[in-house]
Amino acid sequence: MKGYVECLLQVTGDAAGLNTFDKLFRSGKGPSWADRASDGAPRYSLHALFPVPEAIQRRGYGTAGHLWCGDFWDVPDDLVDMQAKRLLGKRYYRFYTPGGVPENVFLKASYAVNLFREGITGARQFERLMSKQTDEEALFGRLDLSSLIPGGVPDEVLSRDSRYQAMQRKLDACLADRKDTRALVEEMEQYRKALSALHSGAPRTIIRGKIPDSHICFLDEIFKASDGILNALLTALNERRYTNEGTTIDIPTISFFSASNEIPNFSNPEEKILKPLYDRFELKVVTEYVEDRAARLSVLKGKQARQGQLKPLPAALVTLDELEEMQQDVAGVAVPDSVNELMDDVLCELRGKGIHISDRKYFSYAPIAQAKAWLEGRDTVESSDLTILRHYLWTAPEERAVIQGTLERMCNDPLKDRLDGILASALESYEDFNQSVDAPAARRIGKLRDEYLRLYEQIAQMDAAAQNDGERQKIQDCLNEMEKQSQAACDAIHFSYVPLSELHDLKAG
Repeated sequence: MKGYVECLLQVTGDAAGLNTFDKLFRSGKGPSWADRASDGAPRYSLHALFPVPEAIQRRGYGTAGHLWCGDFWDVPDDLVDMQAKRLLGKRYYRFYTPGGVPENVFLKASYAVNLFREGITGARQFERLMSKQTDEEALFGRLDLSSLIPGGVPDEVLSRDSRYQAMQRKLDACLADRKDTRALVEEMEQYRKALSALHSGAPRTIIRGKIPDSHICFLDEIFKASDGILNALLTALNERRYTNEGTTIDIPTISFFSASNEIPNFSNPEEKILKPLYDRFELKVVTEYVEDRAARLSVLKGKQARQGQLKPLPAALVTLDELEEMQQDVAGVAVPDSVNELMDDVLCELRGKGIHISDRKYFSYAPIAQAKAWLEGRDTVESSDLTILRHYLWTAPEERAVIQGTLERMCNDPLKDRLDGILASALESYEDFNQSVDAPAARRIGKLRDEYLRLYEQIAQMDAAAQNDGERQKIQDCLNEMEKQSQAACDAIHFSYVPLSELHDLKAG
């Protein structure tokens, strides 16, 4: 979608206003995109400046936009069509628009990473701009010389010893009051000797404020690091450990982020050494240059307008404890054998096209697919979740198009798309029913039943063509949701509820 900008629009309002807006929006004739007062009329959370291009078609989807907000976006080639989600009182639209750039769409990579990091509260963070001069001390901490001196006590030990700190505070108070401190100094010296005997013989590294003391690390321009640093980082990324002077330190880091202005050329012998480190960063996103003149000027104008303004806050805040709970939940998401078999088919297909995917990368794909499923509120990975691996499987940027096309062709679930579209239509009819309160009850329920019966016939045809129990279950879940809406409508006007299957048989008879 060269020349287009990806957008997300959230619209809230009453059902009638939203239905009207939806029709106008999909026709490309949408109203002006200014915010409106909360008077039932639609209200927009993002300004969009252009109608939807004719080449971009709408399709329904069944999950909310957990990853989509006004401050952080995927790369523009992440999606090739418009998506729409309908909820009671809400609409979500994800689409492309030509030329104009809504504010905050294009972000410098390092800025976007920092904005994300700031949304994690309670996490110790480390950030460093890498260069050839960056040494291990700058990243992992320096050797505490006091730990090598006979009788010395490392500062880290003293700072964490509650008894010693209590004596230090008492000494400070005595000095302030000009009291005799000889007895207290003697007591502290004896205690230091005991600590020295307990902690001597092992060199210590001062890690406060460095990678081994951090939960989230951001290494900007990582490929500019020296060869020695690259080797140390490999161990940190692989094993979450760092060894110095024979002493190994565990690293509690949850995630490593990095950004670079260039991708290494592995055919160059001087840059080939970077490949192992490059391969350890599992999710990779390329930020392309803004090629369209109008888009560039819009970005420039927006940046100039924001000069001197306060830095925007993250769209959402997550505590460290909440993040750890999420990780546990993600680990519990089931990966069916059918998905593993499909992933193996994808591997064979891509290798057959000349795209090298290591066994290490193949065996480690599951957590990414599990996270995708969890973000969409599911406890089991589906085939369509594998499409997120478009950010995982590639090594060279030119591989992205082939990988994305292969994943979409082999993993997308056309049945789910059709069922989501049916549910969206059913929900729209249900909302129309709720809004037409002035019409006679019999006419309201008759119109709703006619629409539901039309959708029921589509569902029945899909059920007859189902290939396995999994497909049949998806179809049944869709039908059950429509039955709930139908019963709720009957209850609202005190009409007897009749299942759609019986209504269909009565109509046929």
